[in-house]
Amino acid sequence: MKVKYLLHFVLLLTLFIFHLFPSNSLATSWAYPFVVWNGYIYEVSDEYVNMVESEIGHVTRYSDMESYSGNFSNAYKKGTKYYSIQEISTDEAIAVEVKDGKYKKAIIRGEYAGGRFDYLSLMIKILVILGVAFAMFFVIKRIKK
Repeated sequence: MKVKYLLHFVLLLTLFIFHLFPSNSLATSWAYPFVVWNGYIYEVSDEYVNMVESEIGHVTRYSDMESYSGNFSNAYKKGTKYYSIQEISTDEAIAVEVKDGKYKKAIIRGEYAGGRFDYLSLMIKILVILGVAFAMFFVIKRIKK
């Protein structure tokens, strides 16, 4: 009888842990081509610009499957350069070099949230697991009596 309760408890604990740590999807679906620069996401438009100023950065990581931190892009390979545009603040738009001497305008869409590590969520999960382990200790102790 005690073994039956222990097996049920272990099964529920296993299901609970799988719920806390769901498997990641195999691919990410993007709504538009983008680049990330200085923590902000810029949607790359079809508009070409000619009046670029100075180089301000470059793609440090490319993937069309996963989200990463840093100067990340879902459309442009590592090393693709970013430029400021004359008379336009980088708070509005930047230029992305798509070919030698050809630049597309990338319009800011907001702060980039992808690739950040969620420490609060991790702490909550750790506390829950410790609580479950503590409860399991007392259940096992009680069953052994």
